[in-house]
Amino acid sequence: MSDSETVPPATAGTASAAAAAQTTGSAPATGGGAQEVSGGDPATAGGAPEVIGSAAALPKEAVEIAAGYAFSGPALDLGALLWDARCLPDVQIRIPLPMLNRHGLVAGATGTGKTKTLQLVAEQLSAQGVPVFLADIKGDVSGISAPGASNDKVQGRAADVRQEWTATGFPAEFYALGGMGNGIPVRATITSFGPVLLSKVLQLNRTQEQSLGLIFHYADQKGLELVDLKDLRAVATFLTSDEGKAELKGIGGLSTATAGVILRSLTAFEAQGMSPFFGEPEFDTSELLRVAGDGRGVVSVLELPAVQDKPQLFSTFLMWLLADLFHDLPEVGDADKPKLVFFFDEAHLLFNDASKAFLDSITQTVRLIRSKGVGVFFVTQTPKDVPADVLGQLGNRVQHALRAFTPDDQKALKATVKTFPNSPYDLEEVLTGLGTGEAVITVLSEKGAPTPVAVTRLRAPESLMGPVDAGALDAAVKGSPLYGRYAQAVDRESAYEKLTAAEAARAEAARAEAARAEAARAEAAGAAREAAASEAATAPGKGRAKAPRASREDASVVEQVVGSGMFKSLARSVGTQIGREITRSLFGTARRKR
Repeated sequence: MSDSETVPPATAGTASAAAAAQTTGSAPATGGGAQEVSGGDPATAGGAPEVIGSAAALPKEAVEIAAGYAFSGPALDLGALLWDARCLPDVQIRIPLPMLNRHGLVAGATGTGKTKTLQLVAEQLSAQGVPVFLADIKGDVSGISAPGASNDKVQGRAADVRQEWTATGFPAEFYALGGMGNGIPVRATITSFGPVLLSKVLQLNRTQEQSLGLIFHYADQKGLELVDLKDLRAVATFLTSDEGKAELKGIGGLSTATAGVILRSLTAFEAQGMSPFFGEPEFDTSELLRVAGDGRGVVSVLELPAVQDKPQLFSTFLMWLLADLFHDLPEVGDADKPKLVFFFDEAHLLFNDASKAFLDSITQTVRLIRSKGVGVFFVTQTPKDVPADVLGQLGNRVQHALRAFTPDDQKALKATVKTFPNSPYDLEEVLTGLGTGEAVITVLSEKGAPTPVAVTRLRAPESLMGPVDAGALDAAVKGSPLYGRYAQAVDRESAYEKLTAAEAARAEAARAEAARAEAARAEAAGAAREAAASEAATAPGKGRAKAPRASREDASVVEQVVGSGMFKSLARSVGTQIGREITRSLFGTARRKR
């Protein structure tokens, strides 16, 4: 390809369908790559696909599909059209940049190339100045920060789709939940996490979720900050004590049995090593919106291999990140490009065993966050993993191969086909015959209408396919300006400390009262003995000595304790915020002023 034939990456639109039918050799020149790209079988027939180099040879159906992807504005390049077992590089399949906040779905069986698709899209978003968030479940996305390695497969793929492949690394930050793994620690306070999300993590039922909400309500009103798990346990324990029960009489109370379930769930949660995820310093989600000095968007990679066996935790924590962004970001409406694109890997884990209230909150968050400039892509195996109300909001679809080995697989295949617009393809046959790195695609056009279904051979990512060296990853984490801000956990005074101090003050007051009563009893007994002795020593008829009157102190010891500065300070810290409950969002999440 000559320089004059090269279209600038992701910024120039493809030619119109009519022009595509008359022009050869013109195609966008973005993409990416790395160590390995598998070609796989063509979409509709076996054997190596034929690459058509002349647009004059485009079949009628391909020209019609090309017209649907002939965007005039900035777009990301996904790959080249596959038609009748042939790769047609003159028909470039693209997605308009402004449509990335209309959300999307990347689906497909294990090993079909979903992760590489994320990498490809993330690279091009970064190049356009759009920050990206990636959840790295398997630990193989860190390579996006390093240039890829060229090999025959990469070069073959680039030639197939007419991609000018250049090894490129992209600016990245690496995070880890609670510092569990190699990354900047990401923590949330219990207060900001909220009762709805926490109920999902603790696997509580609806009644228990409502009771947990009551505990949060009380803590909010009384100014008892729930920073970590011991704070929540302290408040729950207090509200089931004799003194605490009276506090909730006006708003329904907290049953001892339900509180016991919540406390046992917290204990089991802690036993699994979950404590580090809740605490301070709390992660500021605005860090995910950063742009590097060269204008490229920062790719935030949340490293999750260390918590693969805790799916409820990491899926719910990702939802907290999204809910927090929704809570903080202003409305922007339709923009030239998204503020952030959020990839939610292993999305089925988020929806498994979810309560109706939780699903309703997800649906509403996804629906509304688009107007704040955030795009959300769910990544999972089949569309049926995502509830219909959420799936209906995902305008951009990249469907990799599906397997049909069992009756359930066949049912899922038929259901997937029904989610696509009508097309000239036999999608049931196509979806079971796609090779690795190939997908069925439909996106939203610049006018918001679905584009024609296009079987596509995807471009190769330009960054490293696979993890970076552990030493390089560690250096990147510790060299980040964010590391010093979040690395060291802080345990400040919060609900646990306040309630413990108040209990200590009450115990001291009780001990003082007991001591005063004992002293009074001893004084009375002494007075009685003196009176008896005096009476015995007095001769009959000489009158009776007056018993000494028991003296009373001006203020009892307990009154002195209750009136002390320490006790009053504790009382103020617990009670001065009555009626100032924290405002919470759809998920019951709340933010402190930063």
